[in-house]
Amino acid sequence: MSEFIITTDNTSDLPDSYISENDLDILFLSYTIDGETYERENQLSAAEFYKRMRNGSMPTTAQINPDMAKEKFTKYLKEGKDILHISFSSGLSGSYNSCRIAAEELQEDFPDRRIVVVDSLCASLGEGLLVHKAVCQKKEGKSLAEITEWLEENKLHLCHNFTVDDLNHLYRGGRVSKAAAVFGTMVNIKPVLHVDDEGHLVPVSKVRGRKKSLTTLVDNMEKQVGKFENDTIFISHGDCLTDAEFVARLVRERFGIQSFLINTVGPTIGAHSGPGTVALFFMGNSR
Repeated sequence: MSEFIITTDNTSDLPDSYISENDLDILFLSYTIDGETYERENQLSAAEFYKRMRNGSMPTTAQINPDMAKEKFTKYLKEGKDILHISFSSGLSGSYNSCRIAAEELQEDFPDRRIVVVDSLCASLGEGLLVHKAVCQKKEGKSLAEITEWLEENKLHLCHNFTVDDLNHLYRGGRVSKAAAVFGTMVNIKPVLHVDDEGHLVPVSKVRGRKKSLTTLVDNMEKQVGKFENDTIFISHGDCLTDAEFVARLVRERFGIQSFLINTVGPTIGAHSGPGTVALFFMGNSR
């Protein structure tokens, strides 16, 4: 069985320690804030990034292009390794298509190697949880083909439930209207959203108050989880760890799950969701 490497994007929001411990490699979607562009080599801390957003800075992001993907993939192909790349949702970025193009072009130069690019249709630690499932199966000795088949069959069972604290960031991204953002802010309305089967970010409901929005994330999980056994739950947050831990406590109390991976929403996604985002990820019957 050929040796293979698992790669993904920084939009998976996995901790650096997890990436290094599990021999992963990352393609980096850059972001620009206050006139400076940040890439893998020069990153702001999450705390500094969200501080700037709270002070009014408006970041923008850039997708991966085919040349970036080719450079990353070529390194491993030259080492004689196959590649499984788990990509950021095609419903939210053109990065998947860039990686697919790169893989097709490289396949001609490396006909004896396999390059598989999976459209995760996931975001943040939802993408990260899908990567984690692949990592666990690789450790169990599953082949690239077996893992790819599992990912394609199960990625739409990867549920994303999240809420944001400031509707204006969703307005900037075209997710809510200006009127909805202004009115919702006035009356303390908090949207609950998810990522649908096409990988798009869509609103599900609106509730009044922060605590209610956090509780609703777990209420919705109770409806979705169905037959699936979840041994580990992933939670990401926009510089609001206390709220993420509150959601973890509710999940622990309702489902008895003890294992959690909690990490910050990175700047590439945080640029669009804003500070105060809390997102809950798990396997369920349907999104």
